[in-house]
This record gives sequence, C-alpha cells and structure tokens, in this order.
Amino acid sequence: MPFVYLCALLLLTNLYVVGFKISQNESVLSELSSSTLSLASLKRLCHSKTCVRDSVSQPCTCFKISFVEWAQNEIAVVPDFHKRILLSDEVHFWLNGYVNKQNCRIWSEANPQVYIETPLHSEKLTVWCALWAGGIIGPYFFKNDEGHNATVNGDRYRAMITNFFIPELNNHDVQELWFQQDGATCHTARATIDLLKDTFGDRLISRFGPANWPPRSCDLTPLDYFLWDYVKSLVYADKPQTLDHLEENIRRVIADIRPQMLEKVIENWTSRLDYIRASRGSPKPEIIFKM
Repeated sequence: MPFVYLCALLLLTNLYVVGFKISQNESVLSELSSSTLSLASLKRLCHSKTCVRDSVSQPCTCFKISFVEWAQNEIAVVPDFHKRILLSDEVHFWLNGYVNKQNCRIWSEANPQVYIETPLHSEKLTVWCALWAGGIIGPYFFKNDEGHNATVNGDRYRAMITNFFIPELNNHDVQELWFQQDGATCHTARATIDLLKDTFGDRLISRFGPANWPPRSCDLTPLDYFLWDYVKSLVYADKPQTLDHLEENIRRVIADIRPQMLEKVIENWTSRLDYIRASRGSPKPEIIFKM
C-alpha cells in the first residue's frame, strides 16, 4: 500500500476513535489511560486554539444593558439620533502587517519550507478616527515632536482634540452632534472630559461623561467591528516597506470609503442594540475581541 494512503487510513482510524469518544460526551483527556493512541497523537488530533475575548462581568453587562435602553429611548424621541453620534477609537497598524498562522494552511506532499520573517519589534502607526453617518473624521496619526509614532497619553489626546478634531468639526453643526469615546485612561482624565464638554456639553458619551459608555463594548463600536478590519484588509496589499507608505495607504483607503457604506454600518448599529437588549447584554456571537 502506498505510504500516503497508509497515513490517510491511520489518520481516519484515529479520528474515528477520538470522535466516538467525544460523541459520548466523555473527556478526551480522561481517556488517555485507556486509549491505544499515544499522547502525541491525541494532542495532534484534539488540539484546541485559544480564542481571546473580553471577559464580560455582571456589572459590565448591567452597564451595557442600561446604555442600550438609554440609546433606544433617545432614538424613540429623535429617530435619527444614532446618525448624530461621532463614534471614535484608535488602533495600531504594524508595518509588517499580520499573518494569522492558525488560518494559514499549505497542503503539500513535501515540506514547502515556507517562512515569514518578521522583526522582533515591528514599527507601527497609532491611528485615531471618528465615524458617523455623515462620514469619517480622520485619520489622525499620533506622533512625537520628531515625527515618530508616539504612545497615546492624556496630553497627546487633548492636543489631537484641540488641534485636529475640533477644527475638523467646523464644517458640521456641532449642536446636533454627540461624541463617543471608550474608557481608556487618556480619554477620561478630568482635563479631557472638561475639554470635550466645552464643545459637546451634555452630548458626550464616555466614562465619567453625562452619558456613560459601557466598558468592554467592542460589539457596539463600528470602528472595532467594521472600520479597522476593513482598512487592514486593504492597506497591506502592496506590502508597504516604510511607515510613510503605510500611512499613505491608510489615508487612501479611508478616503475611498463611500457614504452608502457608512450609512449601512450605522443602521447595523441599531440592530446591535436590539440584539444586546434581547440577549441581556451578551455580545454579538460573530465578534471576536482582539487584544
């Protein structure tokens, strides 16, 4: 019998044995002592992949339900309320892109010896945007005085608001708009909240704000569940080799996003409110939270 067929037969036999035990609701590990399979074989066949999610505690769930009820009440009074919210977030774009090793498979009779070399500490850009039904404000790139990527702290965040965000709002009727941000420490310092209140008054959705934004609510942030993944799926297509090139790609991709797409994203936001309220705070099942 050819070697490749013999391997396939052994694999199918092993899968049948393990599959039968799992179908009987027995722990695979508890069968190690009685199984004829080696420990290495069981590990190979029954390996698992850890999926990183936010741990949602009961208090967090209560905060989320309270916010959803509040938002739906606002929509009941002002039907286009959800279209007036500037939802914001920042994210890292690494120069070397990303490769999901768990989803990358190469089938070959011989080891293809494919390697992907990455630097130990890849360069990155830290990008901020605000998204709403009327468009996207940004991207804004956090940089230090030398023009290099910089960590977001309270001073840099307030500088972004003062020197970039508020001037960008001059083309809009700010009296009609709300602003949302998550509970990151640099967002919620007293000086930052006071600065945002000077512009938005009580129309601020934030931790320590007039309207409280629930913690760990990536499934309610369109930038998390849409924008960042969409942009990352396109900006690495030409394999940028410099941060300047990557920045140009990010600006281009975001500028090319059509208003119709944003309208659908915001309408989807109201569907998420319905789902979270019906599920008593459970996140949307398709959302995989990223670190």
